[in-house]
Amino acid sequence: MTDTRPWRVLALPPLGEGLLRGMVAPLGDAVSLSLPATRDRAGLHAALPDAELVIGDFTGLLAVDAEAVAAAPHLAFVQMPSVGVDSCDVPALTKAGVPVANTAGANARSVAEWAVGAAFSLCRKLAWGDRRIRAGEWPQAALLASGVREIHTQRVGILGFGAIGAEAARLFGALGCPVSYWSRTPRTGTDATYRDLDDLLASSDLLVVALPLTPETAGLLGPARLALLPAGALLVNVARGGIVDEAALCAALDEGRLAGAALDVFDDEPPLPGSPLRTQENVLLSPHVAGATGQAQLNIVSQVVQNLTAAATGHPVKNVVNGLPAEIRRR
Repeated sequence: MTDTRPWRVLALPPLGEGLLRGMVAPLGDAVSLSLPATRDRAGLHAALPDAELVIGDFTGLLAVDAEAVAAAPHLAFVQMPSVGVDSCDVPALTKAGVPVANTAGANARSVAEWAVGAAFSLCRKLAWGDRRIRAGEWPQAALLASGVREIHTQRVGILGFGAIGAEAARLFGALGCPVSYWSRTPRTGTDATYRDLDDLLASSDLLVVALPLTPETAGLLGPARLALLPAGALLVNVARGGIVDEAALCAALDEGRLAGAALDVFDDEPPLPGSPLRTQENVLLSPHVAGATGQAQLNIVSQVVQNLTAAATGHPVKNVVNGLPAEIRRR
């Protein structure tokens, strides 16, 4: 007999209830939506025992960790409204037989455009010049003497070649930059050149970090690897805090080995009040919004709704990241 009960959906994103209900409205009676009574661990754990389908919290505050998995005996599927799934304990969910999906590619253009925009700012020291004029200065001579650069002269290295890295490579290539990349698996059908990791670092005037944060990539760019970058190199991080060692980055900037950095992500978000990044004149800081354009958000919502619809109607979901079957079954 076909089970016609509505699927119980628990929504964890910090969005208004009306917006979340509007998101799942196209599913009609196929789902029943609930939200945690409070946005804390107690509220999460109180809501989990009945949850079957969970829309994850992109902020990471309400993380679906091993403790949460144990509290959710009926959990059948977790849909993250983001590319990153680092707020989920993926091994624990996999062990429990719960597929986890992301919204791969939904914000690739948005993040790649931010990387290019940040690179333009670093090459021409736009934010630095803006601050000087606002302070009453006229830094024309200082900028002319500071070695500002045209972006097409920069050898661009892309760390990570998923949807975001590939789109960034395409955009930088369209600007005339020679583009190389490193990923765990070399790709076909791209004009970018594959290089081993250390070779990529040594040959990148402008390094774009677009890797997921995993146990293997945490701390990947520490003092030794940052020292491989050419003197005066620029670094753009649109991935996750924790991949780039912030203390090592600040040291490289202070010593003049790196000429600048643009960061949309940090170890602590927001950076702690005493973080040296806040006082670095040659660092462009952004509050984790590279993928937050209106179009990207619409793309994310569309993918979330499509996967919830598929899960609730017995069709395979897309973008499962933990290798489990894509057909969602009740537990």
